[in-house]
Amino acid sequence: MTRAVVFAYHDVGVRCLSVLIDAGVEIALVVTHQDAPGDLIWFDSVAELAARYAIPTITPDDPNTPEIVAQITALAPDFIFSFYYKLMIKTPLLAIPKQGALNLHGSLLPAYRGRVPVNWAIIHGETETGATLHYMTEKPDAGAIVEQTAVPILGDDTAGDVFRKVTCAAEITLHRALPALIAGTAAAKPQDLTQGGYFGGRRPEHGKIDWSLSANAIHNLIRAVAPPYPGAYTTLSGKPLRVLRSRMIDQKANNDAKSVFFCDNHGCYVHCSGGGTLQLLALEWDGKHINPAEYLAVFGNEALYLA
Repeated sequence: MTRAVVFAYHDVGVRCLSVLIDAGVEIALVVTHQDAPGDLIWFDSVAELAARYAIPTITPDDPNTPEIVAQITALAPDFIFSFYYKLMIKTPLLAIPKQGALNLHGSLLPAYRGRVPVNWAIIHGETETGATLHYMTEKPDAGAIVEQTAVPILGDDTAGDVFRKVTCAAEITLHRALPALIAGTAAAKPQDLTQGGYFGGRRPEHGKIDWSLSANAIHNLIRAVAPPYPGAYTTLSGKPLRVLRSRMIDQKANNDAKSVFFCDNHGCYVHCSGGGTLQLLALEWDGKHINPAEYLAVFGNEALYLA
């Protein structure tokens, strides 16, 4: 029987661990994360799935300690798999499995190597992304590719929408590649690392809207950080405004030096100084949801400028 040690977290971790269990792979150990206090947990639990199947589970702050390396060495796994595990798995661990260590990454490598690839792909207006199964090397997301599955990014998709597609693509990718991996016949294609690039993590403050940009660029930011992520934000009449959902109305030029915010009975809109018009479909003003009728009750038909 094929034996694996699995490093996993999040929905991708749950679905890919499920693929291994379904295929009859012996899971000798699951390494996952404790949910951080205060985090919004909107995804499924790898720890709960492992407990359901009585799989031993650990949640170390650092998986690369000599003690854990020794523990995993003693298990003599054929494979190590990493499915959306957040920490780097270093060379001593990567050298343990007899048939290799593989990672499932949420982009079509070599594009969008590094952190939060789904969010970055939307910010850059990509129309396609996917999931890639590749061998791990000391350099992250750089190893030879075993299998990929592409998914579309539609023009109004949020990061949550795309992440659900990527989760499905990850499951399909692993399921398709697993028989050849177990048999030792899987082909692997080296990456061309002159293509694509590395991207870092994102923080809530990166969701601040730059109203000098085009409506298209602002729309991409809004949907890339829409809930369950922290959301795009700005200030309206001296109070914080969170923009949770938008859609493009047009891409016409705008001669105003500033972006103009206004609402009517049909909705709330911004004529963007960088060109184009957005309809803002979901808003929080001063911590509360606000609809067009409520805006009109406060501001009337007054148009407000956004810096």
